Amino acid sequence: MLALAELLKKICLPQRTCSLERSIYLLLRVSATFQSSTTVSEAKATVVTPLRFYAKAKLLARMVCLSLLVLVLPAQAQQHLQLQSAVPAASSALETRQESNILLQEFTFARLVYDGAGWGDWPRWQADWPEAETHFLAGLRRLTRLDAGSEGVLVNLESDELYDYPWLYAVEVGALELSRLEAERLREYLLRGGFLMVDDFHGISQWQQFQSTIQRVFPDRHIEELDSTQLFSVLFDVGESLQIPGIRPLMANRTWEYGGTVPRWRVIRDEQQRVMVAINFNMDLGDAWEHADDARYPQRYSALAYRIGTNYVLYALTH
Repeated sequence: MLALAELLKKICLPQRTCSLERSIYLLLRVSATFQSSTTVSEAKATVVTPLRFYAKAKLLARMVCLSLLVLVLPAQAQQHLQLQSAVPAASSALETRQESNILLQEFTFARLVYDGAGWGDWPRWQADWPEAETHFLAGLRRLTRLDAGSEGVLVNLESDELYDYPWLYAVEVGALELSRLEAERLREYLLRGGFLMVDDFHGISQWQQFQSTIQRVFPDRHIEELDSTQLFSVLFDVGESLQIPGIRPLMANRTWEYGGTVPRWRVIRDEQQRVMVAINFNMDLGDAWEHADDARYPQRYSALAYRIGTNYVLYALTH
């Protein structure tokens, strides 16, 4: 092989260019020569003689080239098609693995997607999304030993995925509206052990809207003022009744909005006195999570929001 490489180098390099046909011809000649020659000098003398049979070799080389094209191109095309078909399969497998990873985690932040009677030009369920959950989940992993994901998921009440997540977060519920089917499914979800945290709604009109909606879910249950510290002492003892504001009213030097000056913690319980719905009225824990890394937002509000949220999660997973 070393002798063959040396010979080809001496033959082809001085000519600067060497066509594919000539290269194939030379290879054929070299191969035939080495079969009958014993030394490199004998082979070289045979190859570099005038190429009498170049015309015939050229025709032969063209036939070899066409044969190679016929053999190689279909194989390359088939390989390309296999790669193209493998891309969706790999993508689907990746999505499946990601979904499996979410389901294997001890806790996933699930946000309720709903059609609301909102105001403005955007869906109210999107408030603080996705920064609120990513920031809160980072704190939850740091403050507890829970295997929590780094991102949340969006859940629709009509989807069976709802039952994969025991903890559900609904924001701006002063705009919440539910169809009959959605109300029935939410009721079933909560009675089967689910936990709903509602947040970021203010003032009497938004309370009335939420109250009328949740009473369609539980016409036989009463909304109670939270008179027990059980929910607020799962991990952290939360003794202060501090109103947790949104960042916009805070920038206006107040902690309330839409006239909701008094913070309220309310609950709905099942027959075993388990809290099914935790209601944060005239407060905005989502903003406190979202702006936890914002120097304009006071640390005391974010710290309290993290403690309350962590207690909610651990309560939901243990009751």
